[in-house]
Amino acid sequence: MHVKKGDLVKILTGKDKGKQGKIIRAIPKEERVVVEKINMMKKHQKPTQQYPQGGIIAMEAPIHVSNVMIICPSCKKPTRTGHKFLDNGKKVRECKHCGAAIE
Repeated sequence: MHVKKGDLVKILTGKDKGKQGKIIRAIPKEERVVVEKINMMKKHQKPTQQYPQGGIIAMEAPIHVSNVMIICPSCKKPTRTGHKFLDNGKKVRECKHCGAAIE
C-alpha cells in the first residue's frame, strides 16, 4: 500500500471528498484504511463493561485505499509516491512533485 498509519491524506471520492485526515489504522489484507473523523457511521452498541450505557455510538468506517492520496509534508500537496534508496541503503517513499523523502 502507498500509505501507512500516521500519514496525512486527502479524500478523493465519496461524501467526504476534499477533506483531510490522519490514518489511524491500515488494513492491508482488505486494501482499506480508517481515517480520523472521515466516513463516520453510527453503530448500535449493547451495554458491556466497556460501554455500560450502550446506545448509539459514532465511529469511523474503513474506506478503500484508492480513494485517498497522501499529502507531502514538505510541499503540502496531495501527491503520488515512489520509492528510492538513500545513501545508507534504506528504502523510503518519495514525493513525485518535489522529490522529498516521506517518512
